[in-house]
Amino acid sequence: MTALDLPERSRLVLRHLEDAGVDTVIRVLPDSARTAAEAAAAIGCDVAAIANSLVLLADGAPILVMTSGGHRVDPTTLARHVGAQEVVMAPASVVRESTGQAIGGVAPVGHPAPLRTYIDADLEDHGEIWAAAGHPHTVMPLTFDTLKALTGGKVISVV
Repeated sequence: MTALDLPERSRLVLRHLEDAGVDTVIRVLPDSARTAAEAAAAIGCDVAAIANSLVLLADGAPILVMTSGGHRVDPTTLARHVGAQEVVMAPASVVRESTGQAIGGVAPVGHPAPLRTYIDADLEDHGEIWAAAGHPHTVMPLTFDTLKALTGGKVISVV
């Protein structure tokens, strides 16, 4: 498979990865990986090793939270860690506008402009983590350190 075989948004993610010097392979899955459970089943990994990309609104501003697929984000805890009064899920229109990608396929990179990013500390427990790659059918393996370097994300507890 070549980069030309990837969906357009995944090609943008791949370009961003290459520009950052990250050597990884974007994998196209036969079925959607919109949820952590779907992605883990398709890849054959623990659901906790899935790096869910969640776009949320922190006091109205979009942020990206990379969280372990093994648990749910607690909005109150998250608000405290990001210094916001309120954190809520962003509507699909804000996700698309902020990332250029659809819910279920949001990659940690490849957005029109960088988003303030927070990374779940629990992802560090895994030697290899899997993130969406710009499309609901694409995923990529990364290390925790690579994810941090790519996004400039702040490591926090989200639960």
